[in-house]
Amino acid sequence: MEGKELTVGSAGDEGSKDALGKPLGPTPSQSRFQVDLVAEGPRKSCGDIGAAGKGGEEAKGRFRVNFVDPSAGGESPGEPGGGSSEGGNVSGVQNGGDTVMSEGSLHSGGHHHYYYDTHTNTYYLRTFGHNTMDAVPRIDHYRHTAADLGEKLLRPSLAELHDELDKEPFEDGYANGEEGTPAGDAAAAYTPDSKGVVKFGWIKGVLVRCMLNIWGVMLFIRLSWIVGQAGIGLSVLVIGMATVVTTITGLSTSAIATNGFVRGGGAYYLISRSLGPEFGGAIGLIFAFANAVAVAMYVVGFAETVVELLKENGTLMIDEMNDIRIIGAITVVILLGISIAGMEWEAKAQIVLLVILILAIGDFVIGTFIPLESKKPKGFFGYNADIFMENFGPDFRQEETFFSVFAIFFPAATGILAGANISGDLADPQSAIPKGTLLAILITTMVYVGIAVSVGSCVVRDATGNVNDTIITELANCTTAACKLNYDFSSCQTGAGCHYGLMNNFQVMSMVSGFAPLISAGIFSATLSSALASLVSAPKIFQALCKDSIYPGFQMFAKGYGKNNEPLRGYILTFLIALGFILIAELNVIAPIISNFFLASYALINFSVFHASLAKSPGWRPAFKYYNMWISLIGAILCCIVMFVINWWAALLTYVIVLGLYIYVTYKKPDVNWGSSTQALTYLNALQHSIRLSGVEDHVKNFRPQCLIMTGAPNARPALLHLVHAFTKNVGLMICGHVHMGPRRQAMKELSTDLAKYQRWLIKNKMKAFYAPVHAEDLRDGGQYLMQAAGLGRMRPNTLVVGFKKNWREGDMRDVETYINLFHDAFDVQYGVVVIRLKEGLDISHLQGQDLLSSQEKSPCAKDVIVKVDYSKKSETDTSIAFAPSSSERTPTPRKDSKSSSSPLNVADQRLLDASSQFQKKQGKSNIDVWWLFDDGGLTLLIPYLITTKKKWKDCKIRVFIGGKINRIDHDRRAMATLLSKFRIDFSDIMVLGDINTKPKKENIAAFEEMIEPFRLHEDDKEQEVADKMKEDEPWRITDNELELYKTKTYRQIRLNELLKEHSSTANIIVMSLPVARKGAVSSALYMAWLEVLSKDLPPILLVRGNHQSVLTFYS
Repeated sequence: MEGKELTVGSAGDEGSKDALGKPLGPTPSQSRFQVDLVAEGPRKSCGDIGAAGKGGEEAKGRFRVNFVDPSAGGESPGEPGGGSSEGGNVSGVQNGGDTVMSEGSLHSGGHHHYYYDTHTNTYYLRTFGHNTMDAVPRIDHYRHTAADLGEKLLRPSLAELHDELDKEPFEDGYANGEEGTPAGDAAAAYTPDSKGVVKFGWIKGVLVRCMLNIWGVMLFIRLSWIVGQAGIGLSVLVIGMATVVTTITGLSTSAIATNGFVRGGGAYYLISRSLGPEFGGAIGLIFAFANAVAVAMYVVGFAETVVELLKENGTLMIDEMNDIRIIGAITVVILLGISIAGMEWEAKAQIVLLVILILAIGDFVIGTFIPLESKKPKGFFGYNADIFMENFGPDFRQEETFFSVFAIFFPAATGILAGANISGDLADPQSAIPKGTLLAILITTMVYVGIAVSVGSCVVRDATGNVNDTIITELANCTTAACKLNYDFSSCQTGAGCHYGLMNNFQVMSMVSGFAPLISAGIFSATLSSALASLVSAPKIFQALCKDSIYPGFQMFAKGYGKNNEPLRGYILTFLIALGFILIAELNVIAPIISNFFLASYALINFSVFHASLAKSPGWRPAFKYYNMWISLIGAILCCIVMFVINWWAALLTYVIVLGLYIYVTYKKPDVNWGSSTQALTYLNALQHSIRLSGVEDHVKNFRPQCLIMTGAPNARPALLHLVHAFTKNVGLMICGHVHMGPRRQAMKELSTDLAKYQRWLIKNKMKAFYAPVHAEDLRDGGQYLMQAAGLGRMRPNTLVVGFKKNWREGDMRDVETYINLFHDAFDVQYGVVVIRLKEGLDISHLQGQDLLSSQEKSPCAKDVIVKVDYSKKSETDTSIAFAPSSSERTPTPRKDSKSSSSPLNVADQRLLDASSQFQKKQGKSNIDVWWLFDDGGLTLLIPYLITTKKKWKDCKIRVFIGGKINRIDHDRRAMATLLSKFRIDFSDIMVLGDINTKPKKENIAAFEEMIEPFRLHEDDKEQEVADKMKEDEPWRITDNELELYKTKTYRQIRLNELLKEHSSTANIIVMSLPVARKGAVSSALYMAWLEVLSKDLPPILLVRGNHQSVLTFYS
């Protein structure tokens, strides 16, 4: 860098102002990179690209690049310059150019202008030792445009680095599959104000929440009963089994949560981004609903406990049921108030509830060590080995089984997604979700097992509660633990109603505890905390679901309020659902369905991990490594089994609902692309099957017409597309070839935009086809490229389909030469050829609001030509045959341009438009006439057969016409009928044409000669030298010798047209053998004239010629 002056650009610098002293800002005609040429000698630069012409000589390729944020209008004078090496405003480049990548530096701080002067940026100079426009790797280049942290910076596109500088401005580009809007919309304005936003760490956000949700009412009022029924051993097994399911799900959740940035939406976000919108949309809705109803369940649990206390004290308000409703309604209103007050208040309430819960558990543990005499008649004797041994084995009563007990306990283990459900409110979800969830599972499992063992070691199964049941004299056959402890509870075995002991009393924990009211407080805490967590989770999940527009009807619930983007509308909806179910108060029916809804989401989270691992997508790189795809699959299967164990009809109902929603979302096809593992697996399967197929030799039984159609823009010739689609749909390959001609630079831009645009058009119009654009000097080269390179492995075209060149006599005959040479090229590479002719024509591009522009007429400023295009807002033109995409309607309709007259279409155009959509309608009862004059391997017969297999054509009958001799008509008909029956092709009639070689009418011969007159060479009337020179320059001309040589063939085409008009003028479609012209012997003009005279004034006609290899067989 010695001897060179560095030009430092800043906001106040002359270098970054134009001649009027205004700061440079992006203009519509400029790219986001402003390239300033920098002179080596004087310290001044040509401030504008427009000045580059003058300064270009002395600049010697040195330039400065300003990175401009197009969303900002002007530049505030107070902003620091981006070019100074002492301290620019480039976040992340500090301390003399060292890159700082802390999260703090990811926040933009509100700046809208980024000027990177790469010529003086010390980071670049220190790294590479010379000036470069290339950007170094940094996190801001990889953001989505709607990023929550920091701004998305756009790295220079390949065109900006690679294309010549003096050409037109570059277009902005996005990397593959990145979500986002064009740079002009908002490159920096999306950054939310981070001040005042509440974000939780892993303890407050995940651990506390999960522990509170997992520890429910079950801990205090059902665990002791489970120990009584199943015994200590099986109780621990029940807890262990539930923990296995939740731990596997926790590991899977951790894997998905650490595979990229997690936004709000919890389980819905994780599943939808992994498996796609279909599964995500189905689970999101039922998971949000399950959480909303869970609020009602927990609140009713709380209300029941309060009503029990009121009943004990004799202070009921009305009756039990209505009291539950009143208390439940009041409680849910209070909970709603806490939630709406904000996440911070809700988090504080959760911590208070956790403290109460831990105190209640501590109260029980302390109580187990203080066996009071007054509690012994109720079955509590303190820790005792005999009681432990007696309670270790199961004692199932009242038709309970191991699985029924497991079904009762399992809901107590759910709640592991409580932290993940508020993923949007976590400071670092990737770290918090794995740590918090797995630690919560560990702690809660240990507490469950500890309480199960301790309660089973202290309390007997049955106790009378009667103080007088003590044993004074020692019994001989003392077998029970109570008996050994001098209590006789044998009356319980004889059927007397015992109300105490593990089996009979749900309030064992209260009885054992040191201070009973604290257990009641624990029950209140467990129910209210779970209700509060569900009340927060449901709206957050539902809001995320609505933001993705998967269910358009719910769009209104996507709106958030305040700095935390709180879903107030979702809160109200959840409140109303919960209130409704509280008022019903029949939750025993709903409880198993809710458990199954939760389990369905667990199953899908596990399946997501398995699926993503199976798809081997390079994007599946979880930071959490302690997962295994097969264990996740086992977890998914276990979840499905547990669903049936809990309640078989609820499991079936859940499956039906998920399947119904899946089908609905699949049918609606939401316009989202999240790079799901479903896409990755589809790709992998397609790749593997394609490779497998390549190893199999072709067989005549499996022959399929695989068509390369020279359509140009697919929507320009809809009739051609629909007719070919009729015999390739779900049968064979269909590729729409489009040859772009003209300047290469412009064509290359169009190739990439057209590829996405027209493939989308084909999908939208339900065309099972691919779009393949190429750039070539002329149509023939483009056709050759496509025939040689289109397709993959065995899925390669074998048939070229072209539309008939209707205007061949008016245009340049060199185009006709190119057109006919396409046929020769196709036969050279063993393709079949199909030429389709409609008498009205095929090309409707001129009816779609876009004038044709030949490449010669294009101005250098082609980007300023505004063309009406549906799918893209960018102005663009097509360099070959410029077709505008039609509107999204199935049938392209003429568009009224503001400049064009509003007069109706002329008759010819109206007929053309009607004809272009004729193959989309159901074809009535009519004929498909097959003129199978020459044996081409059977393609001429196979195509009409395939057409009749389609729904729209199934009423059409095939009539077969063949050539024959007058004296052998019956014999030829029988022979053909035998052949067709062997081929198993139905036909309605066979006609043998004995007069095929009769001379045509004189007027038709005269009309033919008149048509070819302008294209004849007339070499007999010219000198030999002149004639030879003319034939060399214009090889398409028809020589007298050629005309005489092929006179019979010419007459046959004219005669066939007469016969076609006589026999097939009412047919829906005619399929006929295409005459073949010998390469180099028949001129293009004569061959074109044959095709013209053969197919004119007829219904839609397909001229077909296979590659003379059998495509039909009668062998099995």
